[in-house]
Amino acid sequence: MDYNFKLIYSQDLPAMAISDLLRKLLIPRKWRHYLRIEKNIKINGEYRYFNEAVLPGDQIEITLDQVESQQQDYPASAKSPDIIYEDDNLLIINKKKGQKTHPNLKETDTALNDCATYLGQAPYIVHRLDMLTGGLLLIAKNPAVVPILNRELTSKIFHRDYLAKVDHADNLKDAGTIDGAIGQDPADQRKRMITSNGLHAVTHYQVLQRNEDGTAIVKLTLETGRTHQIRVHLASLGTPIVGDPLYNPEFAGEELALEAYEISLIKPFSFEKLRVKLPEDKIAL
Repeated sequence: MDYNFKLIYSQDLPAMAISDLLRKLLIPRKWRHYLRIEKNIKINGEYRYFNEAVLPGDQIEITLDQVESQQQDYPASAKSPDIIYEDDNLLIINKKKGQKTHPNLKETDTALNDCATYLGQAPYIVHRLDMLTGGLLLIAKNPAVVPILNRELTSKIFHRDYLAKVDHADNLKDAGTIDGAIGQDPADQRKRMITSNGLHAVTHYQVLQRNEDGTAIVKLTLETGRTHQIRVHLASLGTPIVGDPLYNPEFAGEELALEAYEISLIKPFSFEKLRVKLPEDKIAL
């Protein structure tokens, strides 16, 4: 299957060799090779050699015909997702708390099963949310954008911000960074913990609101994406998330007060910035 993308080279950018343009767009090396030998990149309707320049205002057309799909089969759930944003390549949904991102074995009630219902085809996973966490989840609609989104994740172009309600907020400074490696808790396989031999993990936080009951609303930005990262990091400061059954000793059966609140990225095959926030009426903290 061919995938076609059209864009106009930004007036804000200097002239650039086509080879550099493709790198800037984060197109994988293998695909750049095929674009060159198959002459499947056109500038103003004509092929140009890769050392030739693209100028502001030029119209660029890219055709990919060597995209390998690693699509998994996500059977339709017969339920549609709560869609927050959609374009030709991306779908951003509001994942429900208590719902898994993707199925294990033969489950059919996960967020990706719901997306399969809406799209009429299996979606492509980009990142995950813990089952207990609600909020924004990015889905790819075709395999051509997946490696680009993965590169945006690893290069920190793709940002994810969260909101949490925490207990014992007097232990928190108004803003800070939590830098603690995270690994498996040997005493409980469901849990993670800060440990010297764990995976590097960094979370930035800012207190947005302090409440009279000792709780606070905190905005969190991830530099890394480890399992339970926000939950473990906040608990390590003595400020566990309200409703956290694993890391809050005062858990009383509430929902986990953690929402994936904002996603920002560059749309694949473009220079357009995208920032999507969870609508205020959908935030449940």
